[in-house]
Amino acid sequence: MSHKFLRTILFLVFAVALCAPTQLLAALSVNVNTASTEQLEQINGVGPKTAEKIIEYRENHGEFTSVDQLSNIKGIGDKSLQKMAQNMTLE
Repeated sequence: MSHKFLRTILFLVFAVALCAPTQLLAALSVNVNTASTEQLEQINGVGPKTAEKIIEYRENHGEFTSVDQLSNIKGIGDKSLQKMAQNMTLE
């Protein structure tokens, strides 16, 4: 095999390795503006009651424009929000 071919293969392997965590993170993120109760429960730190509160807040106030708005929900403090935000999107 030529060196050029081996360099190309090596480059592709590194490119996939660099992209994989980003793709995995995107797959694990939950959109809090569209998620069902079951989907919200996939977020670290969100149980059935908190999921219902998130949906209720969303229905009463409209879509979230910032993850920080979740702290307006009773029972979600700064520490909880920090843990939960790692698996959330607002798309």
